[in-house]
Amino acid sequence: MLGNVSSLINAHWYLGVPFNDTANWRLEIAELAEAVLGDRLLGFQAGNEPDLYGSHGHRPTTYSEWDYFGEFSLLTQAYGNDTKITNKKSLIAPSTAGHNWPVDLDYNSRPFGPEPVWDTGFVQAYDQFLSALAVERYPDQNCGVIWPDPNDPPKNLIDVFPEYLTHQTSLDTIGPYLNSTMLAQGWGKPFLMFETNTASCGGFMGVSDSFAAALFGVDWAMQLANGNFTGALFHAGGQNVAYNPFTAPPTNESAFHQWTIGPIFYSSIVVAEALGTSNTSRVKDIFPNNGDPHTPAYAVYENDQLARLLLINFLDDPSGANDYTATLNIGGQQFGEANAVPAQVKVKYLSAPSVSEKDNITWAGQTLGARFQVDGRWKGDENVQTIQCNQGANTCDIKVPAPGIALVFVSDAAQQLAAASQSIATFPTTVITKTANTVSVDPSVLATSNGNNGKSRANRIGGTSQGGA
Repeated sequence: MLGNVSSLINAHWYLGVPFNDTANWRLEIAELAEAVLGDRLLGFQAGNEPDLYGSHGHRPTTYSEWDYFGEFSLLTQAYGNDTKITNKKSLIAPSTAGHNWPVDLDYNSRPFGPEPVWDTGFVQAYDQFLSALAVERYPDQNCGVIWPDPNDPPKNLIDVFPEYLTHQTSLDTIGPYLNSTMLAQGWGKPFLMFETNTASCGGFMGVSDSFAAALFGVDWAMQLANGNFTGALFHAGGQNVAYNPFTAPPTNESAFHQWTIGPIFYSSIVVAEALGTSNTSRVKDIFPNNGDPHTPAYAVYENDQLARLLLINFLDDPSGANDYTATLNIGGQQFGEANAVPAQVKVKYLSAPSVSEKDNITWAGQTLGARFQVDGRWKGDENVQTIQCNQGANTCDIKVPAPGIALVFVSDAAQQLAAASQSIATFPTTVITKTANTVSVDPSVLATSNGNNGKSRANRIGGTSQGGA
């Protein structure tokens, strides 16, 4: 299935190696993935949140970073001896949740960062097998709802909602990992946020599925880029999960098109456009408005030139009183440089009526649809605004609505991409599972039909079961 998807669209895949039985490694998934996916395979996660194995009952409660080090050694031995796995440098680890190791420290003294793993010499010992390093982190958790615990009661949504409307949340959450991203650069390893979203254990209903989550998702992803993370994966779950980027139909897809897109999916779209496709982007948190946590902004450089500017307004005010205007300056006398503001810029907006909105979210005037109404295609006309700049004054004024995000395309190359017409491909369903009771009626006939009356129906009694009379 994954190979078929990649044959249609430019999809690449992370997979995982089973880590539950370290005496009998089952590496068939790695063998088959290499053969089927080829260069569309990104790597294999080796252990998911191993620092929680002890507390979750998968290992003894004394399970430590050194135990994980030893089990990883066993994996590399099996991996190295498997002749069907040709790319040995494809493992991703340690994918820790944080704040659980070392086990001999008081819980409140344990670090969120993966330093306990680094201190074992893990990277140096397994360098030849490690394609990337990874951690996992959410800014909050809602686990008290799933696993009732008197020491962790369910949280009040009114109390947690403001967490997702401030830049400070992203700054606080990334802090414990900045040392590791620096170390990873020295080790020559990509550093991934392998699992994240608004809150672990499925998120908060009414928060994680609101526009506030979309704003947070953009800020969090851009902050990860600013902190030298190589990439990040937004987690998805089942029908009862609030933070899903997308949720499959609750019924059979051959009968209904009822996908739902979550606000965090729009975050992914915005960040993808902000980073661009050149693979040269560098991101800088510029702390505008004297570092106001409600109006963060990021500059995105390509080939050392300003390409795009991303402006966020977390404030919730439909009156427009808290919309703000960002004034863009590039170069200028104060820097001993020539004025460099372009004649015009192009802007795309991520918008919604309020931070609590769940359905009416638009990107450049288009939406994927409300819940149970999504078929994967954008609806409405794309609206990319052109804003004229004042080159004499070296200024360009960009309005940022409250709430909302403005992505400003500055460089000539970025503006050309923003203005380019969309190329959209759709693919037909090739497998139909519901082949019985699929009669169709011309809508125009149905609209003017009175159907059968009670007298005529009496002579047409039958069943609806396949093979019934």
